[in-house]
Amino acid sequence: MVIVKATAESEAGGMPSEQLLTDMGNYNEALAKAGILLAAEGLHPSSKGTRVWFSGANRTVTDGPFTETKELIAGYWLWQVQSMEEAIAWVKRCPNPMPGESAIEIRPIFEAEDFGEALTPELRAQEERLLAETEKLTGR
Repeated sequence: MVIVKATAESEAGGMPSEQLLTDMGNYNEALAKAGILLAAEGLHPSSKGTRVWFSGANRTVTDGPFTETKELIAGYWLWQVQSMEEAIAWVKRCPNPMPGESAIEIRPIFEAEDFGEALTPELRAQEERLLAETEKLTGR
């Protein structure tokens, strides 16, 4: 998962310029042609979001905005790459996603093998059924 970190401007609702949208569109097209792009989405600022905090059986709902901008995300890609080095190489080609300084974080997504023995054959079968049902419903 490739995460575009939020900035004060993105949290204030600043929208990308036509040029940035064009540049990102071209970049996303290159990712798609390379066969690694699975998803790409931008997110509204946290002022339009909600957090649900968990403490044991208790749930507390907090509406945005959230104060720690550096901890928020403004968008993401899901890529299927062979290595962290390949992901880094692609990120280095990315247009700057924000008008000023910005950061992009790269985090691997867990795969079934990462869970070891905790992912029993029954849980693995359940996961496969859910994936098949999701693909059937969404056409993906």
